[in-house]
Amino acid sequence: MPGRVPGPVRRAWRRAVNGVRRIRLPRTRRGGRRAFQAVVALTVLALAPATWMNATAGPRVRGVADAPAAPVAIVFGAGLWNGAPSPYLAHRLDAAAALYERGTVRAVLVTGDNSRHDYDEPDAMRAYLLRHGVPGRRIVSDYAGFDTWDSCSRAHRVFGVDRAVLVSQGFHIRRALALCSAAGVDSYGVGVAAKHDVTWAYGGVREIFAASKAAADALLRPDPHFLGPHEKGVAEALR
Repeated sequence: MPGRVPGPVRRAWRRAVNGVRRIRLPRTRRGGRRAFQAVVALTVLALAPATWMNATAGPRVRGVADAPAAPVAIVFGAGLWNGAPSPYLAHRLDAAAALYERGTVRAVLVTGDNSRHDYDEPDAMRAYLLRHGVPGRRIVSDYAGFDTWDSCSRAHRVFGVDRAVLVSQGFHIRRALALCSAAGVDSYGVGVAAKHDVTWAYGGVREIFAASKAAADALLRPDPHFLGPHEKGVAEALR
């Protein structure tokens, strides 16, 4: 018959309707109270990683002018536009260049994604810093900073960084601080100001979900995606 709904579709519809019918709201005060307590418990559990992250890192967020001195600034990648740093990444690099100019740091470790031949965050970051007055001998590149945990873990385990100033936007800097602390890097963070646009809003929402992975990484401390041998780049840049 033309227009007849196929049997599998009708059966799936019936199962969905029957499932909805089986959902029953609590009929007693005790049942309602238990349901409310369950919702509260789940909410607290979901927000616990973000709460831990903010409590751990909050007091260590500073500005360029009052960041404590450290040997190295670590700048996290934030995307490229046509091979050049995105505006968000450019602002991070501007802050790192200012930290170097002020004498707050003596070297800059740029860490980002170079998983494809046609996408190279660290080299684009290095070129930007060179144009803004940071000498090449003071810039070290980490080409396997695929995420924040990898960048922090590799900074300590591969490059030997024990103390650093981290540079990122405000919505990301607390996660970076918490993870670098777990990775063995004593750090303060410079939270770079950002225009409250769609990217900023997305970044803020993303951090809520990323906090759970960050908590797991801090607890389990997995190896980064690519560990590799120890590198002397930071030690040489500090000589």
